[in-house]
Amino acid sequence: MSKCEQCIIRQLNSIKHLSREELVKMTNCKTSRVVKKGEAIFEEGERLKGIFCIKEGVCKVSKMSENGRNQIISLVTRGDLLGERSLISDEASNLKAVALNDMQVCFIPKEEILKDLSKNPNFTMSVLKDMAQTLKQADNVIVDMAQKTVKQRLAETLLKLLDKFGTNAENTIDIHLSREDIANIIGTATESAIRLLSDFKKKKIIEFKGKDISILDRNELDKIAQGF
Repeated sequence: MSKCEQCIIRQLNSIKHLSREELVKMTNCKTSRVVKKGEAIFEEGERLKGIFCIKEGVCKVSKMSENGRNQIISLVTRGDLLGERSLISDEASNLKAVALNDMQVCFIPKEEILKDLSKNPNFTMSVLKDMAQTLKQADNVIVDMAQKTVKQRLAETLLKLLDKFGTNAENTIDIHLSREDIANIIGTATESAIRLLSDFKKKKIIEFKGKDISILDRNELDKIAQGF
């Protein structure tokens, strides 16, 4: 098991503000696990007993609406922390996290995190900043859903995925999302997402390589995202 004080992942999140002594204590109480593709890290309504640090892989964080549709709120990647909001509010999680590919995740118990939050102001401030950023992103999602067309949201999502994950050797966006996942990000039916993607393909804005998507015309996607 890797030690928190030697782990480079901590430099990517709030844990970088902990002292060596605090990191040694964290190492002694954390557990590591592999989460297989499609497996849930936690379920909506679950009471979280700690937070998760993503060492490798990507998961989708979603909420089920009353009509039974899954809305993907965010994609959480290597270096991110997960579950801190439920921990601090001491409420059951209102979100579900599912692995998009095989993941390595470290679990840090609630008692250890709350101890560090109460004793280390730099760590506390960093966690609060991350939560504020998450709230800002959630505000943007609400406004986009209300004011932008599905076509605009799809163009914007493709650009965000490109910026966040980059491209692989095949020149496709380096994240495997099903058509249903894409639909659940932009808040539409899977059939509508497939139809719009096919339309973008016909216009030579994107192309498909198997299930993966390659962006051919970023400028055109930018225009569509802005409503032109």
